[in-house]
Amino acid sequence: MAQEQISVFDMFKIGIGPSSSHTLGPWRAAQRFVQKLVDTAVFESVQQVNILLYGSLAKTGVGHGTDIAVLLGLSGDDPVTFDVSQVMPKVEHIKTAGKLVLGGSHQIDFSYEEQLLFLFDQSLPFHPNAVTFQAFLADSKAISETYYSIGGGFVVQENDSETVLSEVDLAFPVDTAQQLMSACMRTGLKISEIVLENECAWRPESETKDGILRIFQTIKECIYKGCHTDGVLPGGLHVERRAAKMNKRMLKGREYKDYDTWIDAIRQGGRDFGYILDCVSCFALAVNEENASFGRVVTAPTNGAAGVIPAVLQYYITFHDAYEDDKVIQFVAAASEIGSIFKKNATISAAMGGCQAEIGVSSAMAAGALTECLGGSQRQALMAAEIAMEHHLGLTCDPIGGLVQIPCIERNTMGAIKAITAAQLALQSNPDKAKVSLDAVVSAMWETAQDMNVKYKETADGGLAVKVPLSLPEC
Repeated sequence: MAQEQISVFDMFKIGIGPSSSHTLGPWRAAQRFVQKLVDTAVFESVQQVNILLYGSLAKTGVGHGTDIAVLLGLSGDDPVTFDVSQVMPKVEHIKTAGKLVLGGSHQIDFSYEEQLLFLFDQSLPFHPNAVTFQAFLADSKAISETYYSIGGGFVVQENDSETVLSEVDLAFPVDTAQQLMSACMRTGLKISEIVLENECAWRPESETKDGILRIFQTIKECIYKGCHTDGVLPGGLHVERRAAKMNKRMLKGREYKDYDTWIDAIRQGGRDFGYILDCVSCFALAVNEENASFGRVVTAPTNGAAGVIPAVLQYYITFHDAYEDDKVIQFVAAASEIGSIFKKNATISAAMGGCQAEIGVSSAMAAGALTECLGGSQRQALMAAEIAMEHHLGLTCDPIGGLVQIPCIERNTMGAIKAITAAQLALQSNPDKAKVSLDAVVSAMWETAQDMNVKYKETADGGLAVKVPLSLPEC
C-alpha cells in the first residue's frame, strides 16, 4: 500500500521558530480547531476555550513556545505572515487583558493560568505531541478535538478519515530509496527531476519553481538577519548569539547592507579550509539563533534542524559559484525527496526518534542534494544520504531547559559539516560497492527510535538536559 504523498512544500514550510513540532504544529492545530468551530456553525456561541497539552508538548512546551503558538493560532494569526516582532507583545496582551479574540473576530474571556494546562504526567498513545482543544458553548454544550503534531509541522487526528495530504496521481510514486533509484534508472532522470515531475500532479511546474524560490528567499533573509543580529537569546539560559560575531571576524569588521553584496564579500574571503568551515558554521548558527528567537525560518525538514540545509545550500552557492535559480531549485527538490523517504518509513519527529530524526534527517537531505548538484550520480546521492544518517544514528534529543538552544543550535553546525563530508566521500566512491543502502539505514534509524528511552526524546528528562543546573522561569 502506498504511503502518504508528500510534496516539496510539505518538507519545506515557512513558519516561526523555535520548533516545527512544538510551535508550528500546535499553531496549525489551533487554526484547524477554529475552522472546525466555523464549519459546525458554533463559532459565535463559544464562551470559553480550554487547551490541554500532553506528553512532550507539556514537558518542553514553554521552552518551545507551544503556549505562544496555540494562543496565536486561536487568535487567527498565520505563522507565514504574522509579524515576528509582535509575537511576544500580542501574547503578553492576551495574558494581561484576560481576553482572547478567537479567530480574530470573536472575543472571549481567557485565563492563561487556568485554561492553558500543561499535563506533564499524561501522554496519549497515538503520539507524544498531543493537544486537546475544548470549546464550551452558550447552550452548555461543548466541542472537543485532539490533534497530534507528528513532526515537521504535520498535524493529524488519531481518527482522521482523510490522509495528511490529498490523493493525486504521481508520475513516479516513491516510498523507498529503492523505488526512487528504479525510477531514476528507468528514465535517466535525476532525483530532483523526478520530484519536479511529481510536483506537476499538484500544480504547474512554473508555480513549483516559484514556490521553491520563495522558500529560498526566506532562507536568505534568515541567514542574513542571523549573521547581523547580536544579543542574548530569550528563554532564561542567557545564551549569547555568536553568528554575528563570527561574521564580523570573517569580514574583518566590514559591513554590507544587503545579502548579495555580503555573500560576494564572503566569497572573496578565499578557499582556506578553516575559513570555509567557519562560514558553514556561521550560516547554520545564524538560522538557528533566529529560530530560537521566534524568528521566521523554513522547516528543513523541522525547525530544530532548520540550519543544516540552508548552511549547506549557502556553502554550495558561495563556494561553488552556484547562485542560479535552477541550481537552488535542484538542491531543494532533491533534498525534499530524501526527507520524504525518512518521513514515510521512519520519523522526522524528535519526540518519536530523538535528534537523529531531525539533525540526522536534515544532514542526509543536504548530503544527497549537494552530491547531485556537484555532479554525482543518483546512486552517489543516495549513498551520501546514507553516510550522513549512518553517523547520526542514536543521537538523542535532550534540550537543556526545554529550549531549542543547547545543544540544538551547535548540532546544526555538526549536521551541516557531516553533510558536506558525506557528499565528498560519496563523490570519491563507487556506490556499487556500498555495503549499506539508504533504505537499510532508514530502517535502522526507525528501530533505534523505537528502542530509545523516552527521556531522550524531547522531554528534557535525560542527557544534557539534567546535567546543567538551571533557574528558569516556572511554567
